[in-house]
Amino acid sequence: MHCPFCGNDDTQVKDSRPTEDGAAIRRRRSCPACGSRFTTFERIQLRELTVMKSNNQRVPFDRDKLSRSIEIACRKRSIEPERIERMVNGIVRRLESSGENEIPSPVIGEMVMDALRSLDPVAYVRFASVYRNFREAKDFEEFVGKLDGDIVD
Repeated sequence: MHCPFCGNDDTQVKDSRPTEDGAAIRRRRSCPACGSRFTTFERIQLRELTVMKSNNQRVPFDRDKLSRSIEIACRKRSIEPERIERMVNGIVRRLESSGENEIPSPVIGEMVMDALRSLDPVAYVRFASVYRNFREAKDFEEFVGKLDGDIVD
């Protein structure tokens, strides 16, 4: 593992332990060259996934991108990071166990929408506003109007 600070290719593992949900191994590492410390995560990958975008472009699935988009929707909400991580892990497991190597991007978007809907109504609307490309205030109004009591806070 290369040091992210100095680029040294000989780092040392100081501590390894499973994450809370057991889906990954957390490793604390240090660099003997510059003395920096950093954390890495090792996860099981069942299959290589490819995302089929709406413009027919195919890109490798990026778990970190999925996680970032969910974290942005949940920003400034009282949601524990562990719950977000469990949600991301659940979505990734569902994608990997679907039996498909190529996943259309709308499938991923709908999985995120479903998960956020049960996690936090504000994060759900935030994500929907980007995913469904809201252009003006009436788009929000129509979307929230359709919720019509479906979400209980």
